[in-house]
Amino acid sequence: MTEQPAKMWSGRFRAAPDAFFDQWQRSIRFDWRLLSAELQASSAHALALRAAGVLTDDDCSRIVRTLKAIGTDYSARPADVRDDPQAEDIHHFVELRLTEALGPLGLRLHSGRSRNEQIATDLRLFVRDAIDAANAKLTEWAIALLELADEVETSAMPAYTHLQRAEPVLVAHWLLAYVEMILRDISRFDDCRSRLNFCPLGSGAVAGATLALDRSIAARELNFTAPTANSMDATSDRDFALEFAQAASTLGIHLSRFAEELTLYSTSEFAFLDLPEEFSTGSSAMPQKKNPDLTELLRGKSGRLLGAAATLATLLKGLPLAYNKDMQETQEPVFAVADTLSGILALLPPFTRALHFRHDRMTAATQTGFLNAMAAATYLVHRGVPFRTAHEKIGNAVRYCVDKGCELGDLSLYELRRYGEEFDEDFFVAISLQATLDCHDVPGGTARHRVRAALADAQTRVQTLAARYGISPEAEPEDSHARA
Repeated sequence: MTEQPAKMWSGRFRAAPDAFFDQWQRSIRFDWRLLSAELQASSAHALALRAAGVLTDDDCSRIVRTLKAIGTDYSARPADVRDDPQAEDIHHFVELRLTEALGPLGLRLHSGRSRNEQIATDLRLFVRDAIDAANAKLTEWAIALLELADEVETSAMPAYTHLQRAEPVLVAHWLLAYVEMILRDISRFDDCRSRLNFCPLGSGAVAGATLALDRSIAARELNFTAPTANSMDATSDRDFALEFAQAASTLGIHLSRFAEELTLYSTSEFAFLDLPEEFSTGSSAMPQKKNPDLTELLRGKSGRLLGAAATLATLLKGLPLAYNKDMQETQEPVFAVADTLSGILALLPPFTRALHFRHDRMTAATQTGFLNAMAAATYLVHRGVPFRTAHEKIGNAVRYCVDKGCELGDLSLYELRRYGEEFDEDFFVAISLQATLDCHDVPGGTARHRVRAALADAQTRVQTLAARYGISPEAEPEDSHARA
């Protein structure tokens, strides 16, 4: 077996690299995570080399078998990859293992390719898998929200604007708002996946491979849509990494808003829900405390997602074409996004199923604070009063109620007619909770039959996603919690 040089690029150099610099510039300490992607891409490249006549059938088979064996051998012991004393990066690691097993044949696999296209390919494969995993978990969370919405379909709660009570809505309507956010998040990830799904292999270092490779072979083998169209763009493009992080940061904003509402609603001041003990912690000093650690950490970890997107944008904004070593720094933010999403999205479905709403408190909160004022103005509009005039009349009535310490429904017909002869006995039915809900009778509104239709529509859309990812909406995890 011929001796393998310590570096993949050492032939032109007389001096050995500075020892500290050598360790500092290595990426194996984090790109070990791309081992599976590197092995897949290397096997696909071997098939392209066979078709080009660079490898014989036997040579190709031996290389592919050995790559598979490397994966089997090292997938369960990542520390041995990460801490390899010789490997500079994941590409070097695989080449070292391949050459140990096959001798000079192992060196032939690098024919017609560059590490620049390898890392571009590996990272695309990693992001593609991370998107699929995130979307599957988002679908599971949407299912949990829909199950909850189905159970609380007729229960009402206050909706807020400016964090002030505004109008009553169905609890299911509120939950469906987050389902809509999830569906948009999934579509953003899908868009990113569609745009990244082109294969850089065959792009060479910058100008294209120097061998007559059939690039469609590797693209097809790796389930890419097609080869990339431009070698310079292919080796320097990290749009997909940035877009992945940006889509994740938008999801993070949605997660943080959800977490903030649950944190507020679980306080004694609101008392709209009880956070499950299984996902809460206590205080080391105050024995009575039940702290909302999961929702607070959701808010906090959304900052990691926003930070990763900002990091990637900063790294890429001033780079000339094509590959630059700065791009090595794009990997860790991508891994951080994938890890953060993995942890968050594993917890959200069981956490959501364990939520317990205090419907008595929520309903009581809809009965005070003049949440039926819009319905009252609408009552007058139906009697021919211009809305601006109706708004003024009800505003005056509300001011009177504030001074008197009562609600609109507590006024007598005599008192109401001080603000207009249009008021009649049916006014009191028109401003009841159910009528106030049902007056919002438009698609997307909180009228009861509209919410039932919206719930059915959302269930259909989510079931389509569940089928894509092999998720059964009916199956609940073993650790799911019954709600009273």
